[in-house]
Amino acid sequence: MLNDEDRQSTTVHRDVSWFRIDIKPRSATLKGDSWSSSQSAVKTQSQRVAVFHLPPAAMVDFLAENNLCGQAILRIVSRGNAIIAELLRLSDFIPPVFRLKDKSDQQKYGDIICDFSYFKGPEYYEGKLEAKPDLQDLDEEFRENNIEILSRFYLAFESVHKYIVDLNSAARSSADSNLDDICKLLRSTGYSSQPGAKRPANYPESYFQRVPISTPFISMVIGRLRSDDIYNQVSAYPLPEHRSTALANQAAMLYVCLYFSPSILHTQQAKMREIVDKYFPDNWVISIYMGITVNLVEAWEPYKAAKTALNYTLDSANIKEQATRYAASMETLRPHVQQLLKEGFLREEIILDNIPKLLNCLRDCNVAIRWLMLHSAESAYDPNNKRLRQMKDQVLNDSKYNPKILFQILLDTAQFEFTLKEMFKQMLSEKQIKWESYKKEGSERMTELAEVFSGVKPLTRVEKNENLQAWFREISKQIESLNYEDSTAAGRKTVQLIQALVEVQEFHQLESNLQVCQFLADTRKFLHQMIRTINIKEEVLITMQIVGDLSYAWQIIDSFTLIMQESIRVNPSMVTKLRATFLKLASALDLPLLRINQANSADLLSVSQFYSGELVAYVRKVLQIIPESMFTSLAKIIKLQIHDIMEVPTRLDKDKLKDYSQLGARYEVAKLTHDISIFTEGILMMKTTLVGIIKVDPKQLLEDGIRKELVKRVAYALHKGLIFNPKAKMSELMPKLKDMAATMDGFYRSFEYIQDYVSIYGLKIWQEEVSRIINYNVEQECNSFLRAKIQDWQSVHQSTHIPIPKFPSVDESATFIGRLCREILRITDPKVTCYIDQMNTWYDLKSHQEVTNNRTVL
Repeated sequence: MLNDEDRQSTTVHRDVSWFRIDIKPRSATLKGDSWSSSQSAVKTQSQRVAVFHLPPAAMVDFLAENNLCGQAILRIVSRGNAIIAELLRLSDFIPPVFRLKDKSDQQKYGDIICDFSYFKGPEYYEGKLEAKPDLQDLDEEFRENNIEILSRFYLAFESVHKYIVDLNSAARSSADSNLDDICKLLRSTGYSSQPGAKRPANYPESYFQRVPISTPFISMVIGRLRSDDIYNQVSAYPLPEHRSTALANQAAMLYVCLYFSPSILHTQQAKMREIVDKYFPDNWVISIYMGITVNLVEAWEPYKAAKTALNYTLDSANIKEQATRYAASMETLRPHVQQLLKEGFLREEIILDNIPKLLNCLRDCNVAIRWLMLHSAESAYDPNNKRLRQMKDQVLNDSKYNPKILFQILLDTAQFEFTLKEMFKQMLSEKQIKWESYKKEGSERMTELAEVFSGVKPLTRVEKNENLQAWFREISKQIESLNYEDSTAAGRKTVQLIQALVEVQEFHQLESNLQVCQFLADTRKFLHQMIRTINIKEEVLITMQIVGDLSYAWQIIDSFTLIMQESIRVNPSMVTKLRATFLKLASALDLPLLRINQANSADLLSVSQFYSGELVAYVRKVLQIIPESMFTSLAKIIKLQIHDIMEVPTRLDKDKLKDYSQLGARYEVAKLTHDISIFTEGILMMKTTLVGIIKVDPKQLLEDGIRKELVKRVAYALHKGLIFNPKAKMSELMPKLKDMAATMDGFYRSFEYIQDYVSIYGLKIWQEEVSRIINYNVEQECNSFLRAKIQDWQSVHQSTHIPIPKFPSVDESATFIGRLCREILRITDPKVTCYIDQMNTWYDLKSHQEVTNNRTVL
């Protein structure tokens, strides 16, 4: 898996001597990675992964502690998942200066930062640096400011190299990695993700060959992936038409492994046809890891055997067949799932009687959602490729694709899954208690009947019958002897007991006595309940977890963000259904964490934190529409209060009461206030939710969202409002400060108005966030004068969840703080002004007009 470091547009630091410095341990984290999590949450997540991904018996034996081979591979796979998480984490922390997009960065650092061409002629760049002492000083400053993050990038690539070395020798290497070999991984591949960029020849197999892997090992892995259902997934998808979905994760592994043996892709037609027939007969867009999608049409274009094998799958008739099949499936499934979700429909007896049908419905829904989401994804089709555009258009037309309908069935399916899973968990926890209760009730009913036929216990028109008395006592003992632990034998015996009770009623003419019949019917009912209860098995939850996997949508889900936000804006209660969708998406965390957890790796906490944090960030992004909508309503309220609604005086003439009532404007204020309250209620309906290992408190989520929106709006107002024209004859300082004061007063009044309706400490939030904005901008302005700069991820004033936005510079100043200071210095320049101490005022030397006074800084 490649990141921005592998792209041609990425640049590297010229001086490689920094590789040899002392570096932080691998456990060191960036400030942006610090989440409010706990060890107990990690333990809970670990238990969930362990419970819902029980491997087949053969896999258990292979992973046993005394199986050295299995344990070695388990550790390697665990490290691989941790390395991928680190690469993904670091991709968000590439220092912006390395991209050299800003003109000032190009002018300042262009001579000391270069692209991959450095590796072709390092002597040239070294000589260029040594010829200019000022460049050496700049180079040293740049190294001091970026060494920490660069060292972490190097460690990531070093981990990849060590991983491959360990994979070849089946043990963790103790020796230091070879710097030259690691630099091979850093060098350009020629690949670019820019639209229209051509794919380099022999990519990515040439990149993978930079650190070779044993050929026999690759051959054995590919052979096993081709032939077996390694992870026993087919049992969760028994229907033949679901086979490619069942084997999807294995197919993704096989897809990647084939690049390590490119001869199969190029020339081995029979093997490729076998692979396509088994894994890709009805799909060509696959998810290889945590939502990273690949279109096989484009990926296998350079390989003759692979391209030929795909011909049937990509045939227009086959595409139409698959698309229309899933379109018909969606039309059938949507009303069915909505029926299941009707309040009171899913009851315990309905679930116990229809477990196979309910699981089939879940399978059909998830398979249809998966196919449609992957094959309609924008990211899966290059817009510059005519064939891919035509293929995408055919899929959209034949499937009658409507993103809103697809999103709606995703919401309904997630809600159905969540409800069914919670009810089943509850039934599972009460299983033994209920089973024993039903057994006791059934046994007691038979004992009472035995007493009735003994003649001791009077019952209307029942004669003494010693044979029936003995028979019912024996049945009571048989029921009492049923063993919960041996569910199979107990189930068979219970069926026999039910049949015996039916027969005794028929053969002994007991139908005439309604009371006896009722005893028999009740006992049969309890025995039926015992059979139902004994069928409540954990395997059903495991199947639901496997079938409900949404890891393929880890990135695609973002394309539905606007639909989610619009749904929330129209109906804030939609948040409750979204909660189930977010929890369904959280199941994707099981994929990278499973092997890390089984290996008892120390990486479990950091990897859990990363993926959980990514998901929580997405939840925040979706729900940010609520604070945005609230602020939009607030702006209207403040405008009405300032410009339209008159202040009611303490004394008012009766004939003027109508003028001051302003019913229309006050009604509008009341309506907008009610909207704000509804939005608040909507997000609070989400309830506290554990997303991965991070507990999401809706009240805190709302407060953070309000803070984020406040920071965004105040920071933008300060940026746009404090831009000055240095050539203006009359200073713009005081007029712009007055305008800014009015704007800030509007924000302040907004918070004063809103705090009671959303139950927050408005003044506290206002003071904290405005102070943070000012301090952050002062810090950023100081950076331009400091040698050791404070990066964003190091700043105590910056936040991951409530970020202070950075705006492009409009002049020599970095922020509005610099512009404000420079404007004050310009208009109070001693060359053109004079300060009169007694008046606390600056005057123009020529016109003697007042320039500014002490009120400017008060």
